[in-house]
Amino acid sequence: MIPRVHKMGSRTIGLIRYLYGPGTHEEHIDPHLVAAWDSLVPDPGRDPAATYEDLQRLLDQPVEALPKSRRPTEHVWHLSVRAAPEDPILTDEQWGDIARRMVAATGIDLGDGSGCRWAAVRHAEDHIHIIATTVREDGRKPRRHNEAKRAQAEARHIEADYGLRRLNTGDGTAAQRPTSAERHKASRHNRERTPREELRESVRRAAAGAHSEEEFFDRLAGAGLLTRRRVAPSGDLLGYTVALPDDRNKHGEPVYYSGSKLAPDLSLPRIRERWTGSAEATSEDDGRPEQPALPPVTGPAFARRRATAATWQALLIIDHGDDGTAAAQIAAAGEILDALAKTSAAHTREELRDAAFAFERATRSHVKAVRGHDRDLRQAARDLVHSGPALARGEDGATTAMLIDMAFFLAITAANWHAKKHHAQQAAAARQAAEHLRAAYQAAAAQPMASLHQRGRHMSQPLQRRQAAVLRHAVPDLAEQILAEPGWPALAATLAEAQAVGHNPAALLTEATRRRELASATSISDVLVWRLRRTAGLPAYGASAAEAHRATPANGQPTPARQMPTPSTPRTPHR
Repeated sequence: MIPRVHKMGSRTIGLIRYLYGPGTHEEHIDPHLVAAWDSLVPDPGRDPAATYEDLQRLLDQPVEALPKSRRPTEHVWHLSVRAAPEDPILTDEQWGDIARRMVAATGIDLGDGSGCRWAAVRHAEDHIHIIATTVREDGRKPRRHNEAKRAQAEARHIEADYGLRRLNTGDGTAAQRPTSAERHKASRHNRERTPREELRESVRRAAAGAHSEEEFFDRLAGAGLLTRRRVAPSGDLLGYTVALPDDRNKHGEPVYYSGSKLAPDLSLPRIRERWTGSAEATSEDDGRPEQPALPPVTGPAFARRRATAATWQALLIIDHGDDGTAAAQIAAAGEILDALAKTSAAHTREELRDAAFAFERATRSHVKAVRGHDRDLRQAARDLVHSGPALARGEDGATTAMLIDMAFFLAITAANWHAKKHHAQQAAAARQAAEHLRAAYQAAAAQPMASLHQRGRHMSQPLQRRQAAVLRHAVPDLAEQILAEPGWPALAATLAEAQAVGHNPAALLTEATRRRELASATSISDVLVWRLRRTAGLPAYGASAAEAHRATPANGQPTPARQMPTPSTPRTPHR
């Protein structure tokens, strides 16, 4: 149940006409009273003899009784209360009870006989609107301090009492929800999402990895959005608005939204923070030596390997860094997901899009992100965008699975971090994103894992036994579980490839299992396959031992054509 305190108004009759009227797009059905401060209040929706003006005069009487000098300029209070989509349809009596509880919780009517006058109107199955005038019967103002938080707290009690979906209390950092009119309009036009939501997704994708205003606005134009820029008399750019070409108002004009109305972090000043960063965010701050410039992106697979390495570093920073640095990594992780959803093949695109859409809520909290520390993730997002669409097969498809696997663990890490900070909505959003990533991984990994599985099954029996012995020696506590998993042959093939190019497979296994938890993994063997292939620099799609050996120089390190440079020093201690 979602209560929302709206902006105060000055015209009682104006809000009454809206509540009882047809709505912006005829979405108001059978408007009528479900409760009021007095049981004898006339209902213009059900009583033909009652008028809007009758209700307005009664609501305004305490205001009009004050001397003009004491009357508040804005005296019309407005609260909407909406049920969750999956909640059962409540009766008028139940909504009436909810209305009485809400006006008591917010201080509008404490039940002392001298409260403010109010009325609750229902014009749809899933919500009500409460209108009140903010002068009590005794002429005093109501005590409305922290009314929004108190309304949220009462909503949690109502959910428990009525057996409704239990929502998490917000902290004011969420994106603005679509209005009822926007949802009805989207439904009439057969849109999956409202224009506000579509624009938020498109703007986030345009900002993912962008390095300048010019690049950001070029991407908006490339996405087909209509854009207006707000320029000061000095010529400085102050802000922007965007619209979908086919979203028009009744006058046939595009409906524009400012960035801040799409999400708090999509205003132009907040987007600028991404590419300006922090002057103090230098290599000395994050505890690692200055890294040489990475080579230009050469293709989707290369970009995905680089993004996987950056995501791995982000996991460690979230685990061990300070709050501001961790918040920056989580925010930049949203850019990785936006870029991945934009550039991945069709069979994973929908789940990745849903993952990015869900994770968006996890990217903001009251912990201020210290920008600059997230430069590696943002560069990786930029690489993904500039590398172009990835194929569903071969090295493109396999590195996509590798990155999604790492992104899943990042989402779990973000959920745990938010949970420790008591950010309930953000933690829930990160967990929801993780489930979409799990589904996307299953689609992306099917082909490469099947190929590796066949390689493992076709290895000689002595070689298979040797790899099983390596596993039992390196991770005795997990060995039998891993050997029983369907993914074991793929892991055995990976161990053989790593050994063929000069790595110690037991050491790789030990390192891979101690660095991160594995309890959330559906298949431990799958996770270890990707960790080993990334660490050892093996082709993601798999190669025979002979092919892997030929592709590796005498020093045992992978060639640049096969593998990107792996970051030499982690920023923070390993778990």
